[in-house]
Amino acid sequence: MKNLDVVRGDFDRIGDWTTTYSGRVFWPLDPRPEEIEIADIAHALSQQCRWTGHTIEFVSVAQHSILVSENCAPRDALWGLLHDAAEAYLVDLASPIKHLKEFYVYREMESGILQMIARRFGLPEEIPESVHIADKNVLATEVRDCMRPGKMRPEWYGIPLKERIVPLSAPRAELLFLERFHELRKTHLQ
Repeated sequence: MKNLDVVRGDFDRIGDWTTTYSGRVFWPLDPRPEEIEIADIAHALSQQCRWTGHTIEFVSVAQHSILVSENCAPRDALWGLLHDAAEAYLVDLASPIKHLKEFYVYREMESGILQMIARRFGLPEEIPESVHIADKNVLATEVRDCMRPGKMRPEWYGIPLKERIVPLSAPRAELLFLERFHELRKTHLQ
């Protein structure tokens, strides 16, 4: 009932709200930094499968994010971990759909949530280039290790990592995501 009391008093918010894993309410069209909780991000991303579920085995967005954070420039590792964090509140869309001109509203919501995540965790507003490169390299590794052979768009991917991806369970990915966050947060604040 506590959440309902909070929601009744928020008539100035844009759009509608959703409930998160921690029981918070969150407005995707009107995000605020104080409503973003790392436990919600870790849990939701650990429950979402990469490639809209078309992997050979379950591979979570949380595991993907950990790999990106480990393979970008060390100074950008926290952004690497959080680069897909908006998907905790919106869910991931396949790139061919996400980039359609008709899905501009989704992209604007994603951008707005990422800006609030950046504010919440003291990150620069723009995702660093090393994160984009690491993201493409992890994508290439996922294609190699987690997908069945088939037609892929090589222009979307980078250079596969040397190490192979071993899928983690959702609870394990959530735990490792949180551990990585706390490790990087300490470094980031120094």
